[in-house]
Amino acid sequence: MEVAIVFMFLFAVIFGIFYLFYSTRNKERLALIEKGVDAKIFMQGEKKRSTLTGRIIILNLALLAMGIGVGVLLGAILSSLFGYSGSWADRPSNAIDSEVFFISSIFLCAGGALLIGFNQTKKLDNE
Repeated sequence: MEVAIVFMFLFAVIFGIFYLFYSTRNKERLALIEKGVDAKIFMQGEKKRSTLTGRIIILNLALLAMGIGVGVLLGAILSSLFGYSGSWADRPSNAIDSEVFFISSIFLCAGGALLIGFNQTKKLDNE
C-alpha cells in the first residue's frame, strides 16, 4: 500500500510540473499575441533546437558505443598480455585479475568517448 502512495505522489508531482510548464508557456504566448508580437518565434527556435538535440544524442550514443567497443578490445589485449588467470592460492602479490583490465578499460574508453562527444557538441553549437 505504501508503494502505491509513493507512485501516486510521484505521478502527481510530475503532472504538476508539466501542467505549470505548459500553462505558463501558453500564458506567455497569449500575452505576446495581445501585444501584437508574432508568436512564431517559439516555433522556429523549437524546430532548430530539436534537430540539434537529436544530432547531439545520436553523436554521443555513437561515440559511447564505439568507446565501449574499443574498451572491450583493449581489455582483451591487456588481459591476454598482463592478466593472471591461475589459481588464487598460487598467485603472486602483484598479480592483476583479468576482469580488472576489462572493467577499467571499458570505463576509461567510454569516458574518453564522451569527452570527445562533448567537444564535438561544442563544435556543433558554434555552427
